[in-house]
Order: sequence, then structure tokens, then C-alpha cells
Amino acid sequence: MDDVDVAAPGRDGAALSGNQACSDVALDGTLENLRASAIAVDDDGLIVAVNSAAQNLLSREASELVGQDFHDLLHRDRYGHSVPRTRCQIRKALLTGATRHGDAEWFARGDGTLVRLSWLVTPYAPDPSRAGALALLYEAKEPDLHHSDGEPSAPLTDLDRLALLAETTTQLTSTLDSEEALHRLAALTVPRLADWAVFDLLTERDEVRRVLVMEHKDGILVEREDLQGPMPPVPAESPMPLSRALRGAASSLAGPATYQGPPDSGIAVEQQRLFTATGMHSAVIAPIRGLRDVLGALTLGRAQRHGAFTPADLPLLEDLTRRAGLALDNARLYQRQRKVAETMQRHLLPQLPVLPGLEMTARYVPAPDASSVGGDWYDAFALATHAHALVIGDVVGHDLDAAAGMAQVRNMLRAFAWSHSEAAPSAVVTRLDDAVMHIAEVPMATMILARLTLGDDTLWRLRWTNAGHPPPLLITHEGQTRYLNEAHGILLGTGVTRPRPDAVTVLPPQATLLLYTDGLVESPHRSIDHGLDRLRRHAASLAHRPLDSFCDLLLDQVRPSDNDDDVAMIALRTPPPL
Repeated sequence: MDDVDVAAPGRDGAALSGNQACSDVALDGTLENLRASAIAVDDDGLIVAVNSAAQNLLSREASELVGQDFHDLLHRDRYGHSVPRTRCQIRKALLTGATRHGDAEWFARGDGTLVRLSWLVTPYAPDPSRAGALALLYEAKEPDLHHSDGEPSAPLTDLDRLALLAETTTQLTSTLDSEEALHRLAALTVPRLADWAVFDLLTERDEVRRVLVMEHKDGILVEREDLQGPMPPVPAESPMPLSRALRGAASSLAGPATYQGPPDSGIAVEQQRLFTATGMHSAVIAPIRGLRDVLGALTLGRAQRHGAFTPADLPLLEDLTRRAGLALDNARLYQRQRKVAETMQRHLLPQLPVLPGLEMTARYVPAPDASSVGGDWYDAFALATHAHALVIGDVVGHDLDAAAGMAQVRNMLRAFAWSHSEAAPSAVVTRLDDAVMHIAEVPMATMILARLTLGDDTLWRLRWTNAGHPPPLLITHEGQTRYLNEAHGILLGTGVTRPRPDAVTVLPPQATLLLYTDGLVESPHRSIDHGLDRLRRHAASLAHRPLDSFCDLLLDQVRPSDNDDDVAMIALRTPPPL
């Protein structure tokens, strides 16, 4: 890549203002002076300026780019799917102000095609008061593994084989998603070893499913969904290669002639169809074995290249499928644990009560790199005095231990709040804190307990106490916002005895009240004030959205991409005036 000056001065050397970012960059030619394709973004990851090189490279006009989220609009995986935000290194660099470089990432062009580009992200200030970043894109250079006629440039050497196995191990052990693991293995073997990759997997009920068929066509990998789907059962005695592989027998060679005779099973019929549809003249088939069971089989086939597979290729294929088996075993174990955790979570998180005229909704998002449960929770339940309790809380940790502690705290709180329904929230939380210290296995926790009542004037009133938790946010129908910073006391579990305060406020008609946990606003690379300000600004802009949409968009737009904590939210909206 050519050397470029990534500083972005305006006409007089000052940074560009937020209101002038797009027009001034275009007028001054600041980005136009860069030889690489350049895209400037603000601190929310929104594109504020592009140069003509970027427009040409991405086949998009400036009007199609400016104002859009860089990650959502452009970044894709090799199959054209959106890259999960939590795994996107480009987005992480853009939002954290880090300088990072990456090779061979896929980006969506305006004409619907994908382009593979290398990238460099560096801090850049589109406005003196706001941080931003500059992304430089340039065409990735890839090794020429094949001649133009599709034939391999040379047979794999021992070093090539070792490199392929090492790369396979790295790629497959870095994901716990079985579908992603298969796609990665297909990309490693096609077109390096074959023109086709076919994966047949056994389910837990010993049913067979052709889960993935990948073809190398016109220089890219194409998924052939028309060749995927359920398969007939595995015959017990069939000597055919795929049937033997699915029973765990050794790998073998196959070709169209293998399946030319009368089929001995339904699987043989499907294999005849496969060879006819793909044009494969040579294939190798190997079992995919887990630690205890056969998980499936991998077929690699050649159609475009003339060289046939030989017995010398079988050991490499078996090494690849051995690694695939371990990866699928781990993925399945993770999915089983995740299912158990999700079941537990469903039982831990409550059904919200229905209050006449009042809308209420809640969200829980687990930590991306931990179990699907954690210490964050929300709650809402009726009290004995025609009032309702609202709770948001966070037990230290985001794993099964934290979830168990959270269940203890939640259940004790419900009991105390119900049995002392006339008491102030501060008195209930004081009693809870004492119980946490003596009978609960919880290190520390933060929470807000609020009491919601409907007055004779038809207005809803909120009385609350805050035990070390981020403050509730009140958003009026007109988009005015206020953090309820009153009634802030010490968190639970410290052993320190201090009086806990209460506060009361009237909720205006058509107002939105949001209670949330710190995973929504905290980032390792930003101050909590930055996160609270982002939440306030985005919540104000969404004041007229339906409540479900309001919560979903807040999670999407506000939650930091580099935060690995849980998020719990509970939101309510008051009715319009009578």
C-alpha cells in the first residue's frame, strides 16, 4: 500500500466540524489526496465522509455511504453474511480508536457482489469534540494457488500439508459453531485440494443429513443448497464408500463408476445424483469421528481439474477429518450446555405482569463469550397493596455461579417485598442486604428496587432506592431525558451499614422509563460517562418508537461491541393523558 498522510486537517489545519464533515472533506479534497480508498467514521461507527476511490472500489455513491453504519452496510463474511459485531475486528478498531490492520476481509459492493480487501484503521477526528476513525481499503493480494485452467500449480509438499493441518487446527478450534466450522473446513480444502466439498452428518437420532455442499466456481465458493437436505438411513451392510464411512470405516476412493450399478440403498441413489449433478470424476470419502461416535463423513471431489485422487491423498484427508471431528464434538457439547443454560435462564427470568394502560417489556442478552446465563436480571411483580415492584439487578460475574446467586437474591427480594409491601423500597433493600451477608452465596450485587403506583390523578408514581446501580433513565414523549440520580446508596454485600435513601417522581404521560444493567453502557476503552451520554442521546431519538422497537434499537446502537458483559433491561411506558 502507498504511504498516506492519515491526518485530516481542514482548510486552516483544524479538524473538521461535525456539521461540515461531509461537505468540507469533499470541498477541501482532504480525503481525495489519499491514494487509497478512504472512509471516515464518527465515534458511533457512522460514515461521515468518503473519497472517490472508495466510491469506485465499493461501487457506491457517496449518498449511499454517508450516514450509514460502516459495519452493517459493508462488512461481510466470505458467504455474504453480516459479520457478528462481537467478532468484527474492524468495528472494534473503529470504535476504540485503535490502529489496526487486517488482510483479506470481504466487503459488500453496491452491485451486490463481494470484494476482498485489506484494511487499515487509524484514529481520526472528524470533529474536535468527537473521536472518530479513518478506514483505508485496498485490494488484497493473495497467493496464486492455481493456473488459469484450474489445475493446481504444484502438488502439495510435506511443508504445504503441515501448513494446511496447522491452519485447519487454528480455524476449527477458534469457533464453537458447527456450521461455521464446516464452512471454514470447506474454504480450506476447496480449491486447494478439490473442486467440491460435501458434508454428511449424523444427528443424535442417527438420521443422516447432507448439511453442506460447496463448489468452487468462477473463483469463489458457492453453496449448493439444491444438493443439501435429508438423506436416507445408513444401511448396515452396504459396502459402498459413503455408507462405510458413516459407519466409521476407513477412508476410500470413489468415482462415478462406483455408483453405476444397481443401487443397494437410498444413500447410493443420492450418491448417483451427486456425481451426476457435480460432474465429479474422482472423490475421496472419509469418516468424521468424534471422541466416542462417528459424527458424519466428508467427501472431496474433483470435477474441473483432471488429476484423480490417489491412495496417497487418504492420510491427509483423515488428518483433516480427525480435526473436524474434535471441532464438531466441542461444538455439540457447547450447544448442549447452551441449551441447558437457556432452559435455566427461561425459568429464572419472569413473565411480566399486565398493568391496565401501561406498556412494559424487557430484554436479556447474555455475555457473548460466556454461558447463556449470568448475574444480570430484571423483575416485575404485584405487591399486596395495589402496587407493583420493578427490579433491575446485577450479581458480580456472568456465568452459572452468578446466575445461581442471582436466583437467590431475586427470590429473597420477592419474599421481603411481598411481606413488607407497605414498607419503603429502602427498608426492603436494607433487609435484603443483611440476608445477603448471612445466607446467600453472593459476593456483591447492585440493584434498583422501585414501587410503582397509580395515583387518584391517573398519573403513575415511582418510588425507588438505588443500591450502587446505574441510574434509571426517564424519557418524555417530546424526547427530553433525565437520569434519576436521586436515592443512590451503597451496593449489596459490602458489610457496611449505612442508611439507604428513597426518592419519588411522577412519570409524565407517554413517558418511557428505562432500567438497565451496566453492560449496556460500560466499555473497557470508554468512560462510563461516555456510555451514559450515548444511551441518553439514542434514547431521546427513539422516544416515539414502539416500546419493543425502542429496546431492540437501543441494544443494537448503544451496547458497546467490546463489552463482554450481560445486559438486562426493563422498560415501561405510561399511557397518554385522559
